[in-house]
Formats: sequence, structure tokens, C-alpha cells
Amino acid sequence: MAKSQRQYKIVKILQSNSVYSQGQLVELLATEGVVATQATVSRDLDELGAIKVKSGGGQSIYAIPELPKDQTSTQEHLRRVLGDWVVDVVSSSVFVMVRTPPGCAHVVASALDRSQMDGLLGTVAGDDTVLILADEKLGGAGLAERISSLAGIEGSN
Repeated sequence: MAKSQRQYKIVKILQSNSVYSQGQLVELLATEGVVATQATVSRDLDELGAIKVKSGGGQSIYAIPELPKDQTSTQEHLRRVLGDWVVDVVSSSVFVMVRTPPGCAHVVASALDRSQMDGLLGTVAGDDTVLILADEKLGGAGLAERISSLAGIEGSN
């Protein structure tokens, strides 16, 4: 399983379970067929920006803080998200299509929406595909080139 897929599962587990320890998270991942060591889970939690918060019972549990809807992504955050999650970029006219691993399109779309990138008008995310609308001045090819460059891949127009 790819790191991005494992991290996606971790986010889903943390959203639906009270996870008190990395060991518990390793066990929950195993129930979903994901084999990971405590060290790997520790690195994943760090990369995901996980924090410990107090649960209703007063115990500390892991959580992934969400960016407020009006908070913008930094260029470095956008570069990291695109580099980790984008597998292909193609364009046509004023459209760009970005492919991601299954279940990851929303992460890429959210980072792009919050990037305030010039020429990007908006995104629509599916499961593994993000459809992006570019302004007419830049066009799909220009925006695809920017996204590909940030992701560290060569687009296939």
C-alpha cells in the first residue's frame, strides 16, 4: 500500500474512532488490512499534522486539525500535497484534470482551492480525479504546467 493510501486510512480512522495511542492505531490499521509499524505510524501522524486533544472523557486522543475554510495554503504546503498525491495531470482548453490515488482527490482540491493560484477559478473533486477550471487568459495548458511543476511530474497533455 502506498504511503498516501495509508495516510488516508489513518485520517479516516481518526475521524471515526477515539485513538489514544500509536499502538492502538497500528491495530486499527491492521483490522483494515494495512500492515504498519509503530515507527511508520509515528512518521505518518507527524506528516499529517496530527495533534493530541482532550476527549469528552478527559483522555488525550489523536486528531487531524482541519484548516478553516478561509485559510490559504502556503506554497510549500501546496507543493507537498501535490508532490505526495498527484499522479497525472492533463489539460484541454480551460480544463485541467488531475489524477490521484483512490480517495485522495479532495485533499488535492482543497489545497488548490486555498492556494489562491493565479489562473485557477475552481475545482471539483471526485474520488481519484480533480477537475479544475482555468481562466481563459492562462488556459488549461498553462495551469496544468504550473501544477505539474509543483507536483514534480511531467504532465501528459
